[in-house]
Amino acid sequence: MTDWNAYLDGLGARRVDDRHRDFGDPHQARQAQEATALMPLVHLGVLEVSGSDAKRFLQGQTSAQLDLADGDLAAPTAFCTPKGRMLANAQLLHPAPDTYWLVMTAGLVEPLRAHLGKFAPFYQVTLCDRDDLALIGLSGRDAPALLETRLDVRPPAVWHQARLGEGVVLRHPGSVARLLLCLPATAAREAWEALARNAVTMGNAVWQWQDIQAGLAWLDAGQQDAYLPQMFNWEALGGVSFKKGCYTGQEVVARAHFRGQVKKRLVRAQLGGATLPTIGDDVTDADGKPRGEVVAAALDAHDRAEVLAVLTTREVPEPLSVAGQPLQRLKLPYPVERLDPEAMAAGDH
Repeated sequence: MTDWNAYLDGLGARRVDDRHRDFGDPHQARQAQEATALMPLVHLGVLEVSGSDAKRFLQGQTSAQLDLADGDLAAPTAFCTPKGRMLANAQLLHPAPDTYWLVMTAGLVEPLRAHLGKFAPFYQVTLCDRDDLALIGLSGRDAPALLETRLDVRPPAVWHQARLGEGVVLRHPGSVARLLLCLPATAAREAWEALARNAVTMGNAVWQWQDIQAGLAWLDAGQQDAYLPQMFNWEALGGVSFKKGCYTGQEVVARAHFRGQVKKRLVRAQLGGATLPTIGDDVTDADGKPRGEVVAAALDAHDRAEVLAVLTTREVPEPLSVAGQPLQRLKLPYPVERLDPEAMAAGDH
């Protein structure tokens, strides 16, 4: 990824930390509501699983139904421990024969590769950190038309993929159209230059805020082995197939679903201040007792802190707060109910 990072340096993209880059103005969420935003998604990475046994290997490890990953549907998925706790959640792509890409938090690519590597010797499969790929976000009302005009690609449906040279274009849910380009570095530079003619370059914190608006949380390295997929509402986003065969953690995940034993759920909320909490900060009740934790945070269009938090489903003394800032729940943009990826593939959602 050296070439891509050097290119971003040349564009003036400031390194805020390992997960963020901006272009000198970290408060661009308001502008992103009206403009077409172009963002370097440096917080995301890609794990490649390839080989003649790649499909069979993944079928036994992930919550996705591999038969549905046909080069069109690119559904969310999860990798779990035997106790059903997530090691990573990701988006599963099928860019070429015998090849799958898993888009996830960049800090989880190597840990997941190491975990899956324990089982790889029993299969004809190779696991590779595709750090030569660049990920670009394009969002806004005019983003689909811009993609088609500048790059000659018809935008895919939400949680689907479209080919773009040796890479792919994905579409993520959101209140505005959100397209994710996953391309080799050279092609990424060309795409960025073509799109930047009609888009405003912004930091990837804007994309992370749009994820929060969409109720979409990506597991971080410090959150491994802590949450069932349902605690991230992953089954409501089509990220769990309850119709496939066994995979690691499947019995626990299925039991929690069918017996209604999910004791924590992802909620969207706004804090009464502009101080961003740290991932993992407690959400406390009126008595100061921890009732959940923050899993994502970003500034909204009015420079207020907005978060996704995993909270107990039990009634608790309110008001809730995070690090002294009062927490106000916001509505999620989807019903918290099962959405089968089979229905997504058939277009029945």
